[in-house]
Amino acid sequence: MRAGQLKLLIVDDEMPARSRLREMVNDTGGWTVIAEASNGREALHLCEAQAPDVVLLDIRMPEMDGMEVASHLGHLPVPPAVIFTTAYDEYAVKAFDTHAVAYLLKPVRRERLLQALEHAARLSRMQMMALTQENPEFAARKNIPVSLSGKISLVPVEGIISFHADQKYVRMVHSSAGGPIQESLIDEPLKALEAEFASDFVRVHRNSVLRATAIQSLQRNEAGQYSATVRDSGETVPVSRRHIATLKQRLK
Repeated sequence: MRAGQLKLLIVDDEMPARSRLREMVNDTGGWTVIAEASNGREALHLCEAQAPDVVLLDIRMPEMDGMEVASHLGHLPVPPAVIFTTAYDEYAVKAFDTHAVAYLLKPVRRERLLQALEHAARLSRMQMMALTQENPEFAARKNIPVSLSGKISLVPVEGIISFHADQKYVRMVHSSAGGPIQESLIDEPLKALEAEFASDFVRVHRNSVLRATAIQSLQRNEAGQYSATVRDSGETVPVSRRHIATLKQRLK
């Protein structure tokens, strides 16, 4: 990808820091800052809407830190390159576990920023997708973003009950703090969600993945077909023969 084609998103909760980064990027020439975000939720919305090639991402931010933002970005169909900018060096090792292009300590030096951007320019988008998928341990998220009325809403993973394939999407059943059961459609592969949350969820059918602790009972009808009853939601989900042994083991 050529430098002149790069679109940048700047994410920092401090306006002076965003302004300084924008000024330095503009001074280098050939780079386009398409937007700024002051928090992680806004950053996710802008990334989905405008598909930046590079995200300059602060780490310490309220509500959702930069590490979690980077994790969400890694699940986009075409993830952007991430360059971390932070005043704290304690995150360096973890940052590179995310396959970030660079980790810049504040105050960011102009020459270091330029080097990082040039490195990002040399990475093709397919290379970035490969980098973000190499480390499955990093993939586990605390929240899953869903789009509601054009806005990003974060659903805590701990409140998710089940995932179900629904044509081109996945139907996610969830509740929050004992609230009503809700359903949201997300554009993520069921197989990827199963792998990401394997410690808490179990596949019961080619179309369904359930939280293991949410399964209230397992029953078998006269025809020998199994189904699982899910507490809270009360839904009954078919269980295929190929998954019954694994499910029984998880329920012990």
